[in-house]
Amino acid sequence: MPKYDFDIGIIGGGAGGLTVASGASQFGAKTLLIEKEKALGGDCLHYGCVPSKTLIRTAHVYHMMKNACRYGLPAADIRPVDFRDVARRIKYVIGTIQQHDSEERFCSLGVKVEFGAPEFIDEHSVRVNGNKLSAKKWVIATGSSPSIPPLEGIDQTACLTNKEIFSLDSLPKSIVIIGAGPIAIEMAQAFCRLGSAVSVVQRSGQILSREDRDMADAVMNVLSAEGVTFYLNTEIVSVKDLGTEKEVVIKNKDGSSENLMAEHVLVALGRDVNVSGMGLENISMDFGRKGIKVDSRMRTNHPHIYAVGDVTGAYQFTHAAGYEGGIALSNAILHLPRKADYTYLPWCTFTDPELASIGMNEKRAMDAGIEYTVWTEDFRANDRGLAEGEEVGRVKLIIDNNGDPVGAQILGPQAGELLGEWIAIMNGRVKLSTMASAVHAYPTLAEINKRVVGNYFSGKIFSGKVKKTLKFLFQFKGRACGL
Repeated sequence: MPKYDFDIGIIGGGAGGLTVASGASQFGAKTLLIEKEKALGGDCLHYGCVPSKTLIRTAHVYHMMKNACRYGLPAADIRPVDFRDVARRIKYVIGTIQQHDSEERFCSLGVKVEFGAPEFIDEHSVRVNGNKLSAKKWVIATGSSPSIPPLEGIDQTACLTNKEIFSLDSLPKSIVIIGAGPIAIEMAQAFCRLGSAVSVVQRSGQILSREDRDMADAVMNVLSAEGVTFYLNTEIVSVKDLGTEKEVVIKNKDGSSENLMAEHVLVALGRDVNVSGMGLENISMDFGRKGIKVDSRMRTNHPHIYAVGDVTGAYQFTHAAGYEGGIALSNAILHLPRKADYTYLPWCTFTDPELASIGMNEKRAMDAGIEYTVWTEDFRANDRGLAEGEEVGRVKLIIDNNGDPVGAQILGPQAGELLGEWIAIMNGRVKLSTMASAVHAYPTLAEINKRVVGNYFSGKIFSGKVKKTLKFLFQFKGRACGL
């Protein structure tokens, strides 16, 4: 039987890799973790979720200060933002979380951490920093990087991505954002609120293209009202660096052209999987431009090598990477044949209001050929929402013909948190009748979840047939008021 240096080796110190490393070591496996960057934590900690949500919160507070009169408060004299202070706060938050994702902590768990760029030299061994290290099993969790489109002039233009946007020396006077996915839209609102003139350029006619049109348009209307300019159904012709400004030439749907000028250009057009430089071709790994191919147990075409997170090209969320890391851990270390199930994978775009989703929306239900009905409840009818000045948005519930929820979307305050109730309901296969009979504290935003289910049942409970039956049984006299 061959001998290996480690029971399991993990390449990549982001959410997926850290999940596997922590669990494997605590189960007693001799564990190696290799990270090519100088610190653990991955893109999410250093350039993604953590800095973006920190920036979004800062922009939200600044926006509230500028709009104090909406809450019956005197208008305040608000000074312009010094982005160096904002960047310092972002760095502080990252640094605080970094302690939890430090080499020292993982070493205390028993994990051997190696920093460097590994390359497979055979199916069980890599070379890193000149040393050959072998493991019985491997997990590849190398993540993804910002995608740079092949636009004319972009290789001569210093564009920003999520790797640079959070550490700028000053607040941009103006930004053109290429793309209209979650990162693009979150940054558009945040920088607009901080004082930048923001334009968003999108090839299609809808922002947040994976969402239902009505929900995405509601988000766009909020951002437009705050000052963000949108150019939809447009093609980018070229990008040019003019020194103090950048020029983005776009072609509209009618064929006309426009020149957009801005201090910075932010490219937010998706992600490229990190598969190069690891020698995957040396071991005949089945991978392509869209990622490493895996089965439902996160196994590659080599059964002892797993891949999780963004590098698979499937669900590029931090929580998905952590979930997949757990799947790989169960199979690789515990030898439990656990399969990934993305039926109720949630996601959230952290604009204000937030847009959170789980399961199927109308787009997916139609694509799947499911017959469904839609039930909604607006936040303007929620007492807590009114008290807090949060009137924009609604819950949108998708119910199939069996009366089971197949998806829920929430556009509103703290939507990501409110979605937690639907995560429990759908994963626990809880009946809607149970939800309808549950008592929610008053006044809370969460009451809106109960109300939308009540809307579904009210037509059945208060039907004409039920009224006639009760009148017959109990001799009810009917309406007391004719108005």
